[in-house]
Amino acid sequence: MSGGGEKTEKGTPKKRRDARKKGQVLKSQDVNTTFCTIIMFGTLLAIWPWFVGEMTSVFAVFYNPSTFSHETGVLDVNEISAILGQMMLGVLMPMLPILGVALVAGVAINLVQVRFLFTTQTLKPKFDKLNPVKGLKQLVEPKKLIELAKNLLKVIVVGLVGYNAYTNLLDKFPMYVGQPIDLSFIDIMETAFIMALQMCIAMVFISIGDFIYQRWKYEKDLKMSKQEVKDEYKMTEGDPKIKGKIRQKQMQMSAMRMMSEVPQADVVITNPTHFAVALKYDTGIHSSPTVTAKGQDYIARKIRETALEHDVSIVENPPIARTLFDLCEVGDEIPEELYQAVADILVFVYRQKGKLPA
Repeated sequence: MSGGGEKTEKGTPKKRRDARKKGQVLKSQDVNTTFCTIIMFGTLLAIWPWFVGEMTSVFAVFYNPSTFSHETGVLDVNEISAILGQMMLGVLMPMLPILGVALVAGVAINLVQVRFLFTTQTLKPKFDKLNPVKGLKQLVEPKKLIELAKNLLKVIVVGLVGYNAYTNLLDKFPMYVGQPIDLSFIDIMETAFIMALQMCIAMVFISIGDFIYQRWKYEKDLKMSKQEVKDEYKMTEGDPKIKGKIRQKQMQMSAMRMMSEVPQADVVITNPTHFAVALKYDTGIHSSPTVTAKGQDYIARKIRETALEHDVSIVENPPIARTLFDLCEVGDEIPEELYQAVADILVFVYRQKGKLPA
């Protein structure tokens, strides 16, 4: 089995890319929530005087006895709905800057955590989730139990912080009796603001713990067994045995192409047995002789045999053969420092062939 064995290896780059395509990324929802909340309250703190003024105006207008005065002394449903609608609109307007900043903050923190990611994998329907038996089993999975414990911890910690702030401020509530409505409203808002800040501080620590847990869980889910790493390597890089055979076949084909050039060579310079280099001088194409084939040991012997079969001159010159073998690849022109030595060999060969006068 490809997936057998204990998962002890870190997730490979391919495993991480595949997981990302499926929407499996390192992300802490608590970090998102806390960051957005802090940004919201930071914005609220920055615009606090303006915000309090706007909200006080709304409060004063809609909770004024004159707002509800009526000739008959009775408001019908339509009139009440109109008043409530105007009040909601009045409350919404001061909230728009805060909500806008929260929206931008939410997008920003998601980009920081996940970077830009578009995938449809998470939108695909999973019909196995409709299975009630499987659903009941998932309720008692360790992952679900951990999430439940984490959420309970958040509720308890945030609840305790809120309750503590509330009890500390209980003494102030009797003061609201007989106090002007607008002053009571401002005091209540300040109290709520302080409680929210304390809850945010508690959420910061919860978010740090959740991020550490999510990172550990993400890395754990990506872990692979040694066999899985080997199987992935075979799929991406190819089986080493198959790659070796392909490489061998390529070398054979390259050698065959090279051998087909030997019959057109002007001379083969040998070592005499270990190295062989075939040269051709085509004055219409190249400015100097070029290497059309070269080889060592077995390949060198095949070059010599092919040269003999096609009446190509063979010259034994170990220093020149070895130098050409080391410095040149097939298709290269010979180096300038060998011009004279190779020219002497070609002149000798051409005279033997009768192409030059003796």
